[in-house]
Amino acid sequence: MTNSYWLLALLVVPLVGAALVMLVPKANETLAKQLALLISLVTFGLTIAMCLEFVVAKAAEFQFAYSISWVSNYNINFALGVDGIALVLIALSTSLVPIVLLAGWHDADGARGTVRGYVALILVLEAAMVGVFAATDLFLFYVFFEAMLVPVYFLIGRYGGPRRNYAAVKFLLYSLFGGLLMLASLIGLYVVSGNLTGHGTFDFTSLAALSIDPTTQKWLFAGFFIAFAIKAPLVPFHTWLPDAAAESTPGTAVLLVGVLDKVGTFGMLRYCLELFPDASHWATPLVIVLAVIGIIYGALQAIGQTDIKRLIAYTSVSHFGFIALGVFVMTSQGQSGSALYMVNHGFSTAALFLIGGFLISRRGSRLIADFGGVQKVAPVLAGTFLVAGLSSLALPGLSSFVSEFLVLVGTFERYTWVGVVATLGIVLAALYILLMYQRTMTGPVPEAVAEKVHDLRGREVLAIAPLLVVIIALGFYPQPVLDVVNPAVDRVMHAVGSTDPAPQVAPVAEGTHK
Repeated sequence: MTNSYWLLALLVVPLVGAALVMLVPKANETLAKQLALLISLVTFGLTIAMCLEFVVAKAAEFQFAYSISWVSNYNINFALGVDGIALVLIALSTSLVPIVLLAGWHDADGARGTVRGYVALILVLEAAMVGVFAATDLFLFYVFFEAMLVPVYFLIGRYGGPRRNYAAVKFLLYSLFGGLLMLASLIGLYVVSGNLTGHGTFDFTSLAALSIDPTTQKWLFAGFFIAFAIKAPLVPFHTWLPDAAAESTPGTAVLLVGVLDKVGTFGMLRYCLELFPDASHWATPLVIVLAVIGIIYGALQAIGQTDIKRLIAYTSVSHFGFIALGVFVMTSQGQSGSALYMVNHGFSTAALFLIGGFLISRRGSRLIADFGGVQKVAPVLAGTFLVAGLSSLALPGLSSFVSEFLVLVGTFERYTWVGVVATLGIVLAALYILLMYQRTMTGPVPEAVAEKVHDLRGREVLAIAPLLVVIIALGFYPQPVLDVVNPAVDRVMHAVGSTDPAPQVAPVAEGTHK
């Protein structure tokens, strides 16, 4: 396969797979699951092959470029390409889908929708996730940005919990509102490019090269930023997430929080900063304040939760505060940490949601108070839950530590007091994770837990094991991911006109010697 077709293949394979799954007889649920799992593994295999072809030395450039004219009258192209940041996020997306399908083998059993419909929607969502990270035409990016809403809406609304309809509609309304603001800014950007160059364009590279006046930048920035802040979600645009995550199946929650929400922070890093550098500097104080509020608020809300899935959702609100903080402190360490954090958060949150889902499905309850003593009856389940939780609180040696450390180092370089306040989020993270573990896994064993909760089965271990391996591996050796994302971060820093602060060295008194 020539290099230009890798990304197209990653789009086509899951879409064709979804169509094939829907042709499976409705009664043959097992075949539908097996076929969907096979298609997702093929897609992941293609991703690995593409990653091996990626030239790390040119990670700041868009590789595997593919472009054909789509709507020629408006210079809209079906244009794809990946830099280092997009590559690792596509790899995150395609690696989580087979894990979700395997771990959630029975998630759709007995739901209002069909099993084949459930797994087909996941494959459609996979294609949309690849597309949104790979698009280099802003109109195409917008199409994928909005297209993701459709499968997620049905995954929540047809296969979710008791309040699924409320959660699905709330998710959809928030996302559509943000999408409309982005569309308005997108049209404005097209008009501005036409005024400056004589012909409107949606090509990202061409738009990033424009010199747009600062006032216009602020208006256009606002539309993109609010859309991304809702998607991330950043406080105060976060209220849809706890409901959506709590009412989703564990697999849907993994893709929603582990991947889809990264589109928001990815959009901030690529589109807000590179297209609107002056406006980004202008908005930096406000975004930093919102990010720090999100870190503390999300952690405090997590501590007070009685529902396991809502607790995990609020931890993500706190984590996304860290990611947004790293993006807008305008240091290379902060932005590299944010890019790495997107990947690490995806894997650690996936492990938390899936293991929490195993626990909930056994006991038949999401309430923390209904558990206790699980480590005595299901030690492997408790152990894996502990590792995932410790990664979420950024324990040294596990993946989230390195990314959180880089974000804080980058913050301290430019905003010392912001870094001090943000560090409190680490202390609070230890509270909400360890308290949840203590209340669910230790202590006396309630009768209902002893009767219903059993240890992980082979299929469940097979699904969780890769996540734990990645969490530990990236905790000890994150350099391969950093080598891929750092050149792209350098490009962003150059585009936004920022350099790292010079080290503060105390002056040497005259007449003294080293």
